[in-house]
Amino acid sequence: MAETTVSGATHPILENDYASEWMGIEVLALSDGHATIRMTLRQEMLNGFGMAHGGMIFAFGDTAFALACNPIHPAPGEESTITVASGVDINFLKPAFRGQVLTAVADRRSSAGRSGLYDIQIFAADAGTPASEKQPNSPGELIAEFRGRSRTIPKK
Repeated sequence: MAETTVSGATHPILENDYASEWMGIEVLALSDGHATIRMTLRQEMLNGFGMAHGGMIFAFGDTAFALACNPIHPAPGEESTITVASGVDINFLKPAFRGQVLTAVADRRSSAGRSGLYDIQIFAADAGTPASEKQPNSPGELIAEFRGRSRTIPKK
């Protein structure tokens, strides 16, 4: 499954996440309310214009959102709940293309009771760009902003 990570951290929701596995998502960082992931755009992820299909960008952001919403190790009393999307908005700012490496950075902005608010920024960078030409600590050019609203519900 999509348990391959760079950070060494794995998340239980990836154990049976066949969509994230198919997309080739790698987990770079996980912490409470935060997730950073990456994937490389493949030909079958492109639309008829030769750029990333909006659904691929959305699904990628949605995976980062899910990882940030759900703790790796639930606290006592949290084992019987999951946190899911109650709504999301995405703004596509620039296109991304085959071979580019996408990075999604998800951060919790607010949490109250069973509801939360998360912002996910999605970046694209050319896979072959030498480190000397990249901006330090930059995952690339911002291509999409995803805002997610979460709700914690009982596990079925």
